[in-house]
Amino acid sequence: MSKICVVGTGYVGLVTGTCFADLGNRVTCLDIDKTRIDNLKQGIMPIYEPGLEQLVAQNVRAGRLEFTTDFSAALKDAEFAFIAVGTPSGVDGEADLQYVRSAAESIADIVDGPIVVVNKSTVPVGTGDWVADIIKKRRSGRSLDFNVVSNPEFLREGSAINDFMNADRVVLGSTDREAANKVAQLYLILRCPILITDLRTAEMIKYASNAFLATKISFINEIAGMCEELGADVNEVAVGMGYDKRIGQAFLVAGLGWGGSCFPKDVKALAHMAVLHGTHPQLLQAVMDINRTQRRRAVYQLRKALGSLDEKIIGILGLSFKPNTDDIREAPSLEVIHLLQNEGAIVRAYDPQAMENAAAVLSKVGLCNDPYEVAAGADALLLTTEWNEFKQLDFQRIRGLMRQPVLMDGRNTWDPDYLRSLGFTYFGVGRGNTAKS
Repeated sequence: MSKICVVGTGYVGLVTGTCFADLGNRVTCLDIDKTRIDNLKQGIMPIYEPGLEQLVAQNVRAGRLEFTTDFSAALKDAEFAFIAVGTPSGVDGEADLQYVRSAAESIADIVDGPIVVVNKSTVPVGTGDWVADIIKKRRSGRSLDFNVVSNPEFLREGSAINDFMNADRVVLGSTDREAANKVAQLYLILRCPILITDLRTAEMIKYASNAFLATKISFINEIAGMCEELGADVNEVAVGMGYDKRIGQAFLVAGLGWGGSCFPKDVKALAHMAVLHGTHPQLLQAVMDINRTQRRRAVYQLRKALGSLDEKIIGILGLSFKPNTDDIREAPSLEVIHLLQNEGAIVRAYDPQAMENAAAVLSKVGLCNDPYEVAAGADALLLTTEWNEFKQLDFQRIRGLMRQPVLMDGRNTWDPDYLRSLGFTYFGVGRGNTAKS
């Protein structure tokens, strides 16, 4: 049983701390947000993640997991301090490291015994060395037995607990092999591959992985645009490609593009690092451009179907950037709504989990109680998030509720032939829409 402090109770920190506690460690999750910590002590989660609330409660009851705002209490006798704070994007895509700095300074001020500082936040290449320098300078000549290890996270929102407990791999980077081995011991019980490398390589693995996955999505979306004009079905194209083991099925899914807290931030940050160091990230720029284009293409399809969007009622199904989360950061739905409102559309929306978060950022959007309220009197419906709830809707009922039976399937979830048989005008993404219309 190891004593672990996790600094930050956002998505990564809370899941990481809870899972380490479930593996038998004593974990203290620390945050400067008193309201968040008070809520966590009462079992109120700051995020929606399937299974997390139950796992937190189980480990709190077992005495392995606790929450505090007190740095001294959290770091007392800690063997590991995981930094899992936010690193939001700056104006040019650079990562804002103010919270990482603050965490490193607090560790330097408080800790007196040996400790391994683990960077869990997604940080630019070179941050591990930077954190070590901050701690050394902050000690002002007082020696401290510490090492910094980079341990990037690869958790997907909506399946984060499973991703932690059944990891594809654990990546560790450090200038000190013994420190990396100590962190590796925490993960041995998971029986997954553990790659130990240097600090900067570990940091780059995280960025390169996310950028590559974003590239796969943008690639199939570019192919989807061609499919629409040539009468091919991108879904079947993706299946045919995916059977090639060199390519694989994962992330070859055409739609409205990628969003969330990771891909947009990480691709921009990697491109910024490339420019900063004299290389030319043409591919990354194209990946981002294609992603933005996908949202505009959806609005174009609706405009083409309706003639004009001015004063048309458009229903949005799904607000979170993906299913099984309430996270709306960089969600495709938000950009689509903005584009629709700019053309004078009246927008209604519904999401199974993200309504509270959406209400805080969306103005002049009618937030509804269910998909059928969204459909009532609508001129078109646009599916932006493929929640299971939206896969088996009563489309005959929806057909009767809508003013104009236009469906834009932004996730290629619905059956085009069935919907057209009911009298809908159906548009998917890269499903031969132009050739068939």
